[in-house]
Amino acid sequence: MSDILFLISAPSGSGKSTLVNQLRSLVKNLEFSVSYTTRAPRGSEQEAREYHFISSEEFQRMIDAGEFLEHADVFGKYYGTARQALTDAFAKGKDLLLDIDVQGASQVRAKMPDAVTIFLMPPSPEILAMRLRNRSRAEGAVREEDIRRRLARAREEIENFREYDYILVNDILDRAVEEMAAIVAAERMHRNNGPRTADDEELIAKAEQCRLRNSEARIKPVLQAFGVVNAVAAPV
Repeated sequence: MSDILFLISAPSGSGKSTLVNQLRSLVKNLEFSVSYTTRAPRGSEQEAREYHFISSEEFQRMIDAGEFLEHADVFGKYYGTARQALTDAFAKGKDLLLDIDVQGASQVRAKMPDAVTIFLMPPSPEILAMRLRNRSRAEGAVREEDIRRRLARAREEIENFREYDYILVNDILDRAVEEMAAIVAAERMHRNNGPRTADDEELIAKAEQCRLRNSEARIKPVLQAFGVVNAVAAPV
């Protein structure tokens, strides 16, 4: 393997966790870092599967001990990625995928500029609101104030799309999973620089379509729907 660090970010409710879970069953030699959080488990979430659920006091101890690669406050709850996850994955010859928000991604990029960054967008504010309501119902209550707050936060996060190498739109989950798998495969081939088959070239082409500089046509409607100013992908 190439010791590649992949970062994926998305607004809450974009389907990132579902995408990542499907990707884990498709892509070999890709470790998934289980983040730490001070929030309570939701629905069927389990300790050490979706997150490590810890107290605020334990989280602060880990900050003070320098154990986090990144950490962030999201809606009043803390989330963080342990440095050990990166060390362990690379020691096993595997690549690592981090599921982190835009705050955390910015911290990691500053420390590891070779990281491959992917931003997952919801198709529209309406679909995102529907997903958030469905998730809230599954958790027992729909709080419209919370939905509005998360939609506003989603717009703020989407404004950071130019900071990412690749852009995906989660309108069709299977397609988004295929594109994400193609990105992982393409980045590995770019770094290993070995011989390529026709299938390899097809994967590289699929990944290239998702690069920021090639994503304008399909992300422009999403950006406009969220009211993001200057909604045109700048060339890189």
